[in-house]
Amino acid sequence: MGPVEFALVSVTSIIAVMNPTSTVAIYIALTKDMNSEQRHKVIAKSMKISFIVLAFFAFTGQLLFLVFNITLAAFKIAGGILLVTSAFSMLNPRKRDFSREELENIAIVPLAFPLTAGPGTIMAVVLLVSEASSLLEASLVFAGIFAGVTVSYLGMTYAPRIFKFLGGEGLHVITRLMSIIVLAIAVQFMISGIAEIIPTL
Repeated sequence: MGPVEFALVSVTSIIAVMNPTSTVAIYIALTKDMNSEQRHKVIAKSMKISFIVLAFFAFTGQLLFLVFNITLAAFKIAGGILLVTSAFSMLNPRKRDFSREELENIAIVPLAFPLTAGPGTIMAVVLLVSEASSLLEASLVFAGIFAGVTVSYLGMTYAPRIFKFLGGEGLHVITRLMSIIVLAIAVQFMISGIAEIIPTL
């Protein structure tokens, strides 16, 4: 596989696993009561954290998994638990002013982890780096990470304009539907993690 092919594989696989569409939908549901400045802070913070986390695992992922004996199953279960709390907060929204700490919390959980820089994306990055046959190919993985984060960033930035035509009632319905979907994703994360652990017990 040449550098061009490896770059295409890196970019497409990272974006596919990252699934920016679901992240954007959940972002809209979680930030519907925020003003534009607060939304921008959430987007910038979550994407910055996502890039740093994925770049960190690209550099040290294999070593960390070996040293701490961490499995993808453990990541899935942890991500599922975090998503459950987000789903319940979406089911019971409260219209209020958001503190700086609350904005940071949403940016970190669930937008950065486990959505943008989730277990699947982290593992994809680690595997891609392990498959790289040269320093150039390894650097292309970082290009893939940047591409994925950029797509998510643009999606969240322009999403309010896309969803604006829904109106307040329409957005309320979407929020409720997304909370059920997030809860289902959370349960699936935990089921997958437990299913992977059981054979090793």
